[in-house]
Amino acid sequence: MSLNQAVAASLAQPVKPEIVAAARQVCARLGGDAVLFYGSNLRRDDLEGLVDFYVLHRRPARGLAALIWPDVGYHEIGLGAVTVRAKVAVMSLAQFRRAARGESIDTTVWARFCQPARLLVANDLAMAAAVTQAVADAIATAARFALALGPGQGPAQAWWRALFRQTYRAELRVEPPARSDAILSADPAHFATMLPLAWASQGILLSGSGAAWQPEVPQGQRRRWQRAWRLRRALGKPLNALRLVKAAFTFEGAARYALWKIERHSGLRLALTPWRERHPILAAPGVLLRLWQARRA
Repeated sequence: MSLNQAVAASLAQPVKPEIVAAARQVCARLGGDAVLFYGSNLRRDDLEGLVDFYVLHRRPARGLAALIWPDVGYHEIGLGAVTVRAKVAVMSLAQFRRAARGESIDTTVWARFCQPARLLVANDLAMAAAVTQAVADAIATAARFALALGPGQGPAQAWWRALFRQTYRAELRVEPPARSDAILSADPAHFATMLPLAWASQGILLSGSGAAWQPEVPQGQRRRWQRAWRLRRALGKPLNALRLVKAAFTFEGAARYALWKIERHSGLRLALTPWRERHPILAAPGVLLRLWQARRA
């Protein structure tokens, strides 16, 4: 089996019909051409919390989205008695493909999509093929950096664990070491299958077995990948800080998302007034005051 064949089979695995229906609605709202589903709700296979969607479109990115991507928003999709809540990232297919191939300093796309994902919407066969190739590229990129950062010899999980611990350090998120273990244990077969296929797709020779893979590359090549990683590690936090600043002013559905999070974590339900929806940053002090008063009561 080739890497692309394994990726196509993984992307086609079924998920809950409510998730598929929500993805279709979000895709239509945003004028997308494909939707990928990934993240913790995929691992848990439930409808609680937020589902994570990436909406990809063929049209060229314009304005700020061409420089700092993705655009991020919060969407609620009513499906009868069920409400699906989604955090949605939007970017062009061209941007996604470039990031997946490791051609930018970004680490977030390939670090996320080397993990299990599902292709829920593709407007045509060409789009499905392009997204499948991009996800395969993401896994190949991740495998290269795992080789550069990993133990030299070991089972697939050891290589992936070393990679994820480094990619978390390149972002603003603070994640405990157990986070990577939770990701790996949710679908160990995925990671055990994809790593040797990804190395083989790049002509990297392997010795040993699944219990102790030992990829063979010239030391000069490994050092080049390590230098490439050091650049991404140095620039990762500033890049993600820029994305947070952008999101503070452009996050679609920010007020609705914040009020849902407050209710979920504190039990305090606050009304989504027109003022709060139009001006989430200006409304934040009043919301925080209400939360503080509720906790003191």
